[in-house]
Amino acid sequence: MLHTTKIPLSYIFNKVKFDLLIVLFLSLLVNFLTRKFSSILPVIPITIPVFLGTSISILLSFKLNQSYDRWWEARKIWGSVVNDSRSLVLQLQTLFPKNNDEVIKKMALRQVGWCYALGESLRGKDPLKTMAEYLSPHDLASIKLHSNIPLALLQLHAKDIANLREEGKLNEFSFVQIDSTLVRLCESMGKAERIKSTVFPVTYRLFLHYIIYLFVITLSISLVDVEGYYEIPLLLGISSAFFLLEKSATHMQDPFDGKPTDTAMTTIARKIEINIRELLNEQNIPKPLAPENFYSI
Repeated sequence: MLHTTKIPLSYIFNKVKFDLLIVLFLSLLVNFLTRKFSSILPVIPITIPVFLGTSISILLSFKLNQSYDRWWEARKIWGSVVNDSRSLVLQLQTLFPKNNDEVIKKMALRQVGWCYALGESLRGKDPLKTMAEYLSPHDLASIKLHSNIPLALLQLHAKDIANLREEGKLNEFSFVQIDSTLVRLCESMGKAERIKSTVFPVTYRLFLHYIIYLFVITLSISLVDVEGYYEIPLLLGISSAFFLLEKSATHMQDPFDGKPTDTAMTTIARKIEINIRELLNEQNIPKPLAPENFYSI
C-alpha cells in the first residue's frame, strides 16, 4: 500500500517508460512522414484528436472507478479480518470455561497463522513458510495435506470447538457465537479469493491502450504546423498523463499481486499478531512492520 510520503520519480517513470518510447518513435515517424508527404496526406482537424482525448478521459474515468472499487473492497475485507480475529480471541477468553488456557492459546496463535497464510496464499506464495511458529507439529502435519491452507486452518478451529461441545465444556450459546465468527472469517476469505480469481477484462485494457496510441498519432498529424522540438515534448507530456492514469487503474484492479499499490496484508497480519499476543499477555511482542521506503507490504 502506497504511503503519503514522496513517491520516487523513478518509480513513476518506470511504469510508463516503454510506452513513452513507443510514443517517441511514433511521434518522430509521423513528424517525418507529414513533412515529407505533406502534399498528399489529408489534413486532420484538431477536433478529431480532441474528440478522441475526451473519449479516452471517459473510459479512463470508468476504469479508475471500477479498479478503485476492487481495491477498496479488498481493504474492507481485510478490515473485517482484523475485527473478526480480535473478536475470536476475546470470545475464546470469555466464553470458554476456566482451565482451558492451552486450548485458547493454541487457537489464538493458529488464528495469527491463518492471517499470514491467507495473505501469502492470495499473493500466490507458499502459505506454509511461517506456519511452524504458530502451529503445533500435529496441526502443521495435517494442513500439509490440503491445497487451501487457510481453509484447513479454519477447519481445525471448527474441530476444536466441536470437540469441546461434545465433551460438555462448551454450551450451545457459546458454540453458536464462536461458530458465527468462524463463518465470517470464511466469508472474508471467500470474498478475497473472488477478487483474486476474477480477472478484469483484458480486452478493455488493450482497447484503451491502443486508443491512446491512436490519439497520439492523430494529434501529431494535427500539429503538423508546429515545430518538432515543441510538438514531440508536448505529445510525450500529454500521453504520459493518460498512461499513468491507465497504469494506476491497472495496478489497483489486482490488489493481491504484491505491488506497492496492493493491500498491505502482511503489515495487517503483523498488527493482528501484536494485538492477539497482547491479549494472551505474552512478553515477546513483535514490532510493527516498517514500511519499505514509500509503501507497506
